[in-house]
Amino acid sequence: MKNYDIYSTEDFDREMNSLEKIEQERINKLFLKLKENPYTGDPLSYKFFREKRINGKRVYFLIFDDFNAVLFVAFSDKKTQQETIDSVINKIDQFKFYLKEKIKG
Repeated sequence: MKNYDIYSTEDFDREMNSLEKIEQERINKLFLKLKENPYTGDPLSYKFFREKRINGKRVYFLIFDDFNAVLFVAFSDKKTQQETIDSVINKIDQFKFYLKEKIKG
């Protein structure tokens, strides 16, 4: 099976950069793990929409098999979890377009 490419949105990157170093390292390890098997974490509403908990934070990502890619889209805590999930679901088409443009370069 071919490895998946890992991408992230600008909002995700901004928030990631504000995290403590140890949290960034854990998320980078998650990136490496998902390259080989993107279908880890808890599925949310769709098989391709996943959540992974890291130190009390929730990391959200979308798996696009047609692009062989994973797109990291958001963070939340327990308090804002449902709001974040709803927001991501409402923007799935936008995220797919964003990824397609990012891959094109």
